[in-house]
Amino acid sequence: MIQSMTGFGKHVVQLPSKKITIELKSLNSKNLDINARLPQFYREKELELRKMIASALNRGKVDFSLYVEITGEETTAEVNKGVVRNYMDQLADIAKGDDIKLLEMALRMPDTLKTDKDDIDEEEYNAIKQAMDEALSKIVEFRNEEGKVLEKDFVARLKNLNELLEAVKAMDPERLATVRERLEKAVADLKVELDANRFEQELIYYLEKYDITEEKVRLANHLKYFETTLNSDDSNGKKLGFISQEIGREINTIGSKANYAPMQQLVVQMKDELEKIKEQMLNVL
Repeated sequence: MIQSMTGFGKHVVQLPSKKITIELKSLNSKNLDINARLPQFYREKELELRKMIASALNRGKVDFSLYVEITGEETTAEVNKGVVRNYMDQLADIAKGDDIKLLEMALRMPDTLKTDKDDIDEEEYNAIKQAMDEALSKIVEFRNEEGKVLEKDFVARLKNLNELLEAVKAMDPERLATVRERLEKAVADLKVELDANRFEQELIYYLEKYDITEEKVRLANHLKYFETTLNSDDSNGKKLGFISQEIGREINTIGSKANYAPMQQLVVQMKDELEKIKEQMLNVL
């Protein structure tokens, strides 16, 4: 089953004096790119939290946010007034709102609290790790659901490509007959005497250059391999991308050899279906 790189996960943990919120958002990317946003006090744990994310998500552009809201007495921390005022001024330039609303928004920003504590409390950090595990579980579930949607679309596109390939196969004898007739007429219009046997040999040689038997077989195999890979345990976007390139190569060759407008129209439709697959492939993990 494939997994999308698009996802969202959030978990909130309530401690005696504060509420901690973990948010994770991910989009497609060639590699793993983590953008972490957390208060300065928790920076010492950033590397470990990044490793947790990397282990669970593997690839994608990930925005990770850790918010802290004080809900009880916190004698070791106080509001960093200068930072809060700066945030409020910036927010006021962006959107209208009264001071209370701006203050609520500003207090959710990083570094709005300053503390004299040297180390993060072990119980608090364990709660953060638990919240991270829950948020990761939710974003993976989200990615799996998005993956099901992508898989359904791929299956539909593959069906269309197979149907178009069958139409190409059915049309091929008619195409070759038309090409042969066109060549014979062209020679007849020249009104010259030709050796019948030699002409037949040259005609066969010429028609072989337009033969697409191998391309039809290879394209059918690539489509089958794509479907098999899609349903395998090791399915991934990069592998499916490589197979898509091979599918495109065979479609292009058929188009260049067709020399027959009705078949070239089918090739255009096949290219359109493949392009839609490639667009969606960018979101596959």
